[in-house]
Amino acid sequence: MNPALSKFSRVDLCHQPTPIEAMPRLSEKLGGPNLWIKRDDCTGLATGGNKTRKLEFLVGDALQQGADMLVTQGAVQSNHVRQTAAAACKFGLDCHALLERRVPDRDNDYETTGNVLFDNIFGTTIEFRPPGLDMNAEALQIVEKLRSQGRKPYFIPGGGSNEIGALGYVSCAFELLDQFEAQKLDVGWIVLASGSAGTHAGMLAGLHVAHSNIPVLGISVRQPKERQINAVYGLAKGTAAQLTDVPLGIESVQVDDGYVGDGYGLPTKGTIRAIDLAAKFEGLLLDPVYSAKGFDGMISLIQDGFFKTDKDVVFIHTGGSAALFAYETELV
Repeated sequence: MNPALSKFSRVDLCHQPTPIEAMPRLSEKLGGPNLWIKRDDCTGLATGGNKTRKLEFLVGDALQQGADMLVTQGAVQSNHVRQTAAAACKFGLDCHALLERRVPDRDNDYETTGNVLFDNIFGTTIEFRPPGLDMNAEALQIVEKLRSQGRKPYFIPGGGSNEIGALGYVSCAFELLDQFEAQKLDVGWIVLASGSAGTHAGMLAGLHVAHSNIPVLGISVRQPKERQINAVYGLAKGTAAQLTDVPLGIESVQVDDGYVGDGYGLPTKGTIRAIDLAAKFEGLLLDPVYSAKGFDGMISLIQDGFFKTDKDVVFIHTGGSAALFAYETELV
């Protein structure tokens, strides 16, 4: 463990370091910079994904507090809920999840396939909620109800995105910098999908603590640019403050909201194109909610000449391929 993180409770959930791989065929196809992909779809827990890194710290904190169950929330096809459910099983905890019907006009099997199927396999108890509610507030009400019944629930916000969970991507930032040095990469940009903000914020905080000036571009999958910047900055600033007295400036938070389309969880033509290109040229599976929208943004910006071609560009693959099963009719 990096010494900067040694003071925090942590459990072992993640296959790490995850690989960083070249994407030569896609780089040639797009005619831009050399592209690399950080394979955080390979973290190992319940088909992997970025939330596993966050859960190492969140579950560590839960166990330190004597919790006997985890309570969290997400959209119906939440990758976070799936990984939280698996982590609970690994440590003998119960798991209760609220699933928001956030994505409209879905097929009948949307609430039974993909991530929801895995949630059920892991024995998660589930409650559905209509769209538009404050889901963290809804989950906290359940936490209080469970406490009144004698349980010891530990609340994890959506995406595991708080100042404890974001430490997972502080750790990932340290890991990446070691890999860049070992593979002699000259990285001009790190690109990732920016959703509940924990991955984006943790990466910024980690690079800040490591005194790295590599810029990070978050492709928003849901929120307008200014709202996403504020969410990421608030969390990144608080996360960094746990590790250094040097303040993190808001200018480090860069967000592009041009690829959201009609809304969260609704694939665009660019989303489908990104899934197809990653699959056909690099044998990679992107998910239609997060990674493919982020990848679409990266592809479009390459085509617009945004990135310098003499610098490497690294995309963070946050996982989520389980959700592909819930989008079959839009993909094939």
